[in-house]
Amino acid sequence: MTLRATLDLVQAGEEVWDVAVVGAGPAGAMAARELARLGARVLLVDKASFPRQKVCGCCLNRCSLSTLRSVGLGDLTERLGAVTVDRFDLAVGGRHARLRLPARTCVSREAFDAALVAAAIESGAAFLPETRARLGRSDEDSRQLVLSQKAQTCTISASVLLAADGLAGQLLGKDSSISVRIRPGSRIGAGVVTRADDGVYDPGTIHMACDRDGYVGLVRLEDGRLDIASAMDPALVKRSGGLGPAAELIIAEAGFPPVPNLTEAAWRGTPLLTRRAIPPACHRAFAIGDAAGYAEPFTGEGIAWALAAGASVAPLAQRAASRWQPSLIDEWSREYRRLFRRKQWICLAIAKALRHKTLTRAAVAALSRAPALASPIVRLLDRPVRRQ
Repeated sequence: MTLRATLDLVQAGEEVWDVAVVGAGPAGAMAARELARLGARVLLVDKASFPRQKVCGCCLNRCSLSTLRSVGLGDLTERLGAVTVDRFDLAVGGRHARLRLPARTCVSREAFDAALVAAAIESGAAFLPETRARLGRSDEDSRQLVLSQKAQTCTISASVLLAADGLAGQLLGKDSSISVRIRPGSRIGAGVVTRADDGVYDPGTIHMACDRDGYVGLVRLEDGRLDIASAMDPALVKRSGGLGPAAELIIAEAGFPPVPNLTEAAWRGTPLLTRRAIPPACHRAFAIGDAAGYAEPFTGEGIAWALAAGASVAPLAQRAASRWQPSLIDEWSREYRRLFRRKQWICLAIAKALRHKTLTRAAVAALSRAPALASPIVRLLDRPVRRQ
């Protein structure tokens, strides 16, 4: 399903928007939809055409599904034919720990993101794909965005901006009141979607290959393709000669079957993963999703955080558009910490533990004998986000 623009640049420039959202991933699309449902005049902008692929594990954990239900989109993944996932196969050095998971779903980002954007449009948001955005002038009453499509450019005005432009996003990067801190030793993300033999990696299971230099997750999508997503040390990628060879090495070391033509596949990479924007807001602008902060995820946390952030920021952004107060910057900073700090800390702790081969092998051995040991961590990560 190709999503087309609902207006052109000239029409966008003639409007005065309550909120402009830059980035139409899960965070941005969710925020745009919820703001439109609240009656705001919302413009959603993305540099890509839709549908499009993203580097992602494509898993929606129970926290994600809970957020979707809370906003009336509980049937979305079923309508997309998402695969039910209830097994987790963790492999390190040829040893496996096979765990049962509370049921979750897996769906391609092409289908999921396009469906969220379509839901935002249906609720009243305007949409401009294939459009780049950069900050324009700022004054007491509004923020400006300079939008461009090929040779055409226009400037729009909005009471509030939402930066949902991802890890590599630069929308708020030039605002001197925000600094982006990257955690030392952070890994890079990489991913590819390929058509591998159906008999190798079965649907309904997250296959996780771990090594001290990174980890690679493999899962079947709704159309039978194999989604492969990883977090790897940049040094490993350099030694191996690229993203594909590095992932192939981790998969082989873990003892999983090889994926045909993996090194020749069209891999996509990300910037260093673990980072945060301090604060995640500035004058009449809020950062959400990966643009606000990110920690190495493991089984669907990234999408869960994005959906929760998009839903949570909507009432705050509506208030900000109606009556801006500088205290809203601190309010979003506190709310963001309350929503995500604990879960991101858990992911950071897991990622740190996985860097130690002896500790990881001991954990796999323990989990293979007593899988229930993983249950408390899974429950914490799956716990629904309590929005205010």
